[in-house]
Amino acid sequence: MSTQPSASIEIDAPLDLVWQIMLDTDEYGAWNPFVFRAETPTPAQVGNPIVLHVRWRNGRTTRSPERITAIEPPVRHDGTTTALLSYVYEGLPAKLGLVRGIRHQRLTQIDGGPTHYETVEEFSGPLVRFAGPDRVADGFARHAAGLKERAEAQAS
Repeated sequence: MSTQPSASIEIDAPLDLVWQIMLDTDEYGAWNPFVFRAETPTPAQVGNPIVLHVRWRNGRTTRSPERITAIEPPVRHDGTTTALLSYVYEGLPAKLGLVRGIRHQRLTQIDGGPTHYETVEEFSGPLVRFAGPDRVADGFARHAAGLKERAEAQAS
C-alpha cells in the first residue's frame, strides 16, 4: 500500500487545452468518473476553498473539503511547457492532525509531443491507512483516463 497514491497518462492534445479542462470545474460531471462535481468560486484562485464530490469504484460517494494552494498556468521554457494545480485536504481528520494530504496535478509537454499528466497525493499522519490510499490511486487512474478522453475528443 502506497501512502502516495498516483496516476499518470499521455494525452494526445495540447497542454493548454488539457489545462483549460482541468480548471473548468463546472464541467467535471461531463467527463470525470472520480471527481464528479467540484464546487469552487470561479475563476479558480489560490486560497479558494474547493469541495470535491468523489465517487469510489464501488459507487459510494463522499465530499472532500480542500483549499487550492497552487495554480501555475502553462509556461514554456527551453522547449518544454509545464503547469501545476495543487490543493490541500481540510477535512476533520486533517484538522485533528490524523490525516494530511496535498494533491498535485502536473502537466508537461515537450514541443511536438503529447501532454504528460501526472497526479500524486502526498499523504501523512498516523491514520493514513484509513484514508484508503489504494482506492484513491484507483480514482486517480479513472480521473486521468477521463481527462485523456475529454481532451483528445476536444482536440480532434
